[in-house]
Amino acid sequence: MSGGPSPALSKFIRSIDWFTDRTGMAIAWLVVPLVGAVTIEVVSRYLFNAPTIWSFDLTYMLYGALFMLGAAFALHKGAHIRTDFFWEKFSVRKKGVIDTISYVVFFFPSIAMLFIISWNEAVYALQINEMSDQTPWRPILWPFKFVVPIACLLLMIQGISELLKSFYMARTGVELEHKEKIEI
Repeated sequence: MSGGPSPALSKFIRSIDWFTDRTGMAIAWLVVPLVGAVTIEVVSRYLFNAPTIWSFDLTYMLYGALFMLGAAFALHKGAHIRTDFFWEKFSVRKKGVIDTISYVVFFFPSIAMLFIISWNEAVYALQINEMSDQTPWRPILWPFKFVVPIACLLLMIQGISELLKSFYMARTGVELEHKEKIEI
């Protein structure tokens, strides 16, 4: 098949990828208050021998939010774990087939189920004004619990783009977007 994808398909995929890039960059700013909270705790604890009651809760919530909300950005950039040992030996078409089946059979049903369960948990936490029992600070938990369904929505949105790219690869044997191999 020559000529590439239709302009409408290309625009739709680019729009989703643009959205994921922008939300990913915005979410990355959560690292600033995270570093600030850790710094304040370290200074308070070790210089003044006066640990805070809020730092532990704030840091696990910020780090959890950063991790969860950044998952769609990681999906877009190809940063999730894959068995490269086998993957690199496959043709582009075979990679597209495997990814298309994986998105339809595993990814979307799993993320949809996680969304439903986490949404119900978050709504319940809001209804009962659930508070943390981890520290004397006892912050409310519903904002933190809403991070999971929001992360699921962001993943599903980016998943649509990835599914379309995979389907195009399976059909044509041409990559619309090459994911850089990330070495750790």
